[in-house]
Order: sequence, then C-alpha cells, then structure tokens
Amino acid sequence: MIARSLRLRLLAGAAAAIFAALTVAWLAMGYLFERHIERNLQDTLIRHGRDLVAGMSRDAAGALLIDPQPSDPRFALPASGLYWQAGEGAAAIRSRSLWDETLASSAPVATRDWSARDIAGPFESKLLLVARDVRLGEADAPVRVMVGADHSAISAARTEFSRDLAMFLLLLWAVLSAAAWAQVRLGLKPLDDVRAALDAMRRSPSERLEQNEYPTEAAPLALAINELAAARERDLEQARRRAGDLAHSLKTPLAALAAQSRRAREAGAIDAADGLDRAIEAARGAVERELARARAAAAVVGPPAVARTVVTRLIAVIERTEGGQRVAFENAASPMTMPVSEALLMEIAGPLLENAARFARTRVRIGGDASTLTIEDDGEGLDEAAAKAALVRGRRLDEGGPGDGLGLAIANDLVTTSGGTLALGRSDLGGLRVEARWRP
Repeated sequence: MIARSLRLRLLAGAAAAIFAALTVAWLAMGYLFERHIERNLQDTLIRHGRDLVAGMSRDAAGALLIDPQPSDPRFALPASGLYWQAGEGAAAIRSRSLWDETLASSAPVATRDWSARDIAGPFESKLLLVARDVRLGEADAPVRVMVGADHSAISAARTEFSRDLAMFLLLLWAVLSAAAWAQVRLGLKPLDDVRAALDAMRRSPSERLEQNEYPTEAAPLALAINELAAARERDLEQARRRAGDLAHSLKTPLAALAAQSRRAREAGAIDAADGLDRAIEAARGAVERELARARAAAAVVGPPAVARTVVTRLIAVIERTEGGQRVAFENAASPMTMPVSEALLMEIAGPLLENAARFARTRVRIGGDASTLTIEDDGEGLDEAAAKAALVRGRRLDEGGPGDGLGLAIANDLVTTSGGTLALGRSDLGGLRVEARWRP
C-alpha cells in the first residue's frame, strides 16, 4: 500500500527523516549536557583546591597543615563522593570522606594551573580529579594537591536529562510529523485538482485544464493533458465521421438489396429472399447502431440533462406511435441534472422507451435519481440468462438484431461509452427493468 501511495511514501520518508534527526539531536544534546556538568563540577573542584592551597602551611616540625579546611560537609562524610588530599605517601593529609583510602595520581601535573582527568577512585568508583603541584617555599619540594568527585553523579544527571529530553523530542516528533502531513497534503493538492478536472473532462470532453490555476511545477502536466485531450478528440472526431459516413454509404446498397429481395420473393425464390432479408436486417442493425454511436458522440458535449424533462419530450413523441398509444406512461424521473448531456440522454432513453412501449401490456414506469435512470414495463420481461445474453449481443455489431436486441444494444453501447453501466432485471410490474447508472 505504501509503495503505491505517493502521499504515504512522502509521509513515511518525512517521519523517518525527522525521527533520525531528532535521535541524533538527542544523543548530541545528552553528550553536550554531560560535558557542561563536567565543566561546572571541574570549576567547583578547582575552587575547593584553591581553598586548600590558601590554608596550607607547615608546622615547626615541617608537617603539612591545612587551616581552615574546606567547609563543604561532604568532605567529613565517609564515602560521600567528594574528596581531597594534599601530599602523597605517609606525609599526605586527606579529607575524612576518604576514610582509609588515598587518591593516587601518577601522571605529571602542572605547577601553575590545575589539570583535570578521570581516574579510578576509592570505594570502586570513578572520579573526576583536579590536581596541581604547589610549592610552599622556593626550597620546598612540591606538594600535590588533589580534589575529586564521584563521576556517577554526572552519569545520573545525564540519564535523567536524556529521559526527560526523549519525552520532549517524541512529542516534537509527533508535532513535526503532523506538520509534514499537512505539508504533503497541501503539496499534493494540485494532483487532486487535476483528478477533479479529469473527471470534468470525462463528463464533458470540451473541458480543459486551466494552466494558470496550477503551480509552476504542475503547469506542464496540465499543458500535456490538454494537448493529449485535444489530440484524442481530433482522432475520435475523425473516427466518428468515418463511421458515420460508412454507415450512411451502406444505406443505399442495403436499399438496393432489399429491392432485389422483393423481386426474388415475387419470382418465387422464397428461401433465397428469406436469407437475403436476414442478412439485410443484420447489416441494417449494425448500420443503425453505428449511426446512433456517431450521434451520441456528437451529443456528449452540451448542457447537463434533466431526466424528467427529457423523458417528457420523448413520451410526447412515442405516444403518437402505435405502440405508445396503448400504454400509460408514469414519469417519475429525477428533476435534478444528471452527469450526461441532454442530447446523449435522449439517444439512450429513446430506444429504451420504444422497447418498453412495444413490449408492455398497459404500463411503462420511469424513475431514478440524479445519477440513475430506470425504465420498467409490465410485459413478459426477460429471465436472467436472456438479460445477460441481450447485453452480450448488444456489444457485438454482427449479432444485434431488431426489436429488443437492437434497442438494448444501442443503449448499452451509449451508456458504456459515457462512463456508465446498464443493468437488466425483473420489474415489480412483472416485465423488464432497465437501469442506466453513472457516477455522480
């Protein structure tokens, strides 16, 4: 489904791209947040280290002293995660938080600035350590001052931040995906407009797409469709003219053959005359069908039909015929416009009403709505197999005959050509029910 839908492919691509971008942003922002916390913690440790250096001195015996000691209470709580140490080895002094552990840093450090690194700390922890070598006097050996903090606090802060950030970014992803859906919908709207315009062209071949109504990117498509429609209309017009000309040209030979059949019949060649009449009738049916198609093709363009008005006019004509005088017509056709032209509906409804009047006993009923026309009679009707056979014959030029076959064949051809469907069934009046339906 997604592979065939341009809209779904664009939405899926946009959603996936947004998700990938937000995932990269989530990882990058988590890393940047951790680096920011590390820098802040490093600055705090350096301040504690400077307080230690400021209070460093030696007593009369040369032992190292720090007074006052840093005031942060965590330095006095064993395994608190915040530690300091001045000096190394047996002469080192350290915070109570180290308990009996020591801070070990074998890497060289600067004497003028603080250096920072991660080390393995006491109590199986990882520490962020800042260190500096300090000389209390020119002749004194350097004293290494170290202040460290447990790195797990940074990791915990990053985890909490990443969790909260993930919830926010998921919400942002949903909002951006909805915006992408709106953008795709708006971007593909010209295609929906083209489809609507093509439906209008189907109902009225003279319609064309207005290039100025489409964006620059879609205007060439509208132009190509217009050119294709114009070329197809020219080709169809030429084909219709040739078919009409051919049908008209066959009328004179058929009339001549009919005269020959009459002379043969008068001369006593009854079997030959019957065979000739059957061939003439078959050819005449084909000619009439082609003429009806040609008239219907010319009638496609025109104002939309109002079924009730068209049927009223046709009834007025059929009532003057022998078959129409003996039946009562009930015109309940829709007063709304239909998706076919008035001239085309007359070409379709005419043969159907003639057939209904010919085979009805006393009643013909016409109904339908804005997209449907139904014609029913109270005659003998057709069973399901015969109804299917009638439509099959109606689609073949060499099988249509007079009467029901020709009328239904012409109507079926015209309805199908105009984008509709013709269905035959049993009417509740007892006879045939013919329903012509088009898309609204």
